[in-house]
Amino acid sequence: MMTLVLIVALVAALSTTRVCAADIGYLTSPGIPAKDFLPTRRPVAPIASPSRAAEEHRDFLNEVGEVARLLELKPGMTVGDIGASSGYYTVRLSNIVGPKGFVIAQDIMRDYLIELDRRTERLGLTNIIFALGEPHDPRLPASSLDVAILARMYHEITQPYAFLYNLAPALKPGARIGVVDFERPTSRHGTPIDLLRCELTAVDYGEIATYRLAGDGGYLAVFAPPQAAGRKSPRDIVACMDRTGSR
Repeated sequence: MMTLVLIVALVAALSTTRVCAADIGYLTSPGIPAKDFLPTRRPVAPIASPSRAAEEHRDFLNEVGEVARLLELKPGMTVGDIGASSGYYTVRLSNIVGPKGFVIAQDIMRDYLIELDRRTERLGLTNIIFALGEPHDPRLPASSLDVAILARMYHEITQPYAFLYNLAPALKPGARIGVVDFERPTSRHGTPIDLLRCELTAVDYGEIATYRLAGDGGYLAVFAPPQAAGRKSPRDIVACMDRTGSR
């Protein structure tokens, strides 16, 4: 269960974003700096501009419904939409977690979050919290998330080892992380599943399952967060080599 202190903090953040979207910022202090980690050894795709053009097709495939079912999302949960962009997942997760749950819409682009705040306000959604992050650090409160969803954005993370390391404290005991991506090179806005497994296990995440999603080659990979005790230090993380030929 979420602590009273955390509930108060999240509600305060929610009320602040509704007062002035331009005040959207970091929810917590910085984690481990990027310089402490090895750089990635594979291409990083540029951040795609927010677009809602494909939402109807994704709804036809029931993407969010399928991901929610496989991740066992329930009313009352706090779910992080990491790399929220235009908010495809955010607005749909809002109804799934219900009025007693929260969706934390996180992105490194403040302009995207401001526009998403306007979208959720037009839709009358009142359980959305906006969180600005950094390329190496999602900047989320400790033990705040039941589930973190990284949908179609993992290939855009410039410093995946630092990002995953700093994300781990935000995950509650028993939490899960779900990565939705395509089985294609990172340079083509996908992440080969073997590369994804290598990078997450390098940061001590444990693989739970991988599912093929309906449609055009997408998958959902589910991982458990690392245990706080005995985590390797950033300097001990060995970078994975991309063997897909996309370099």
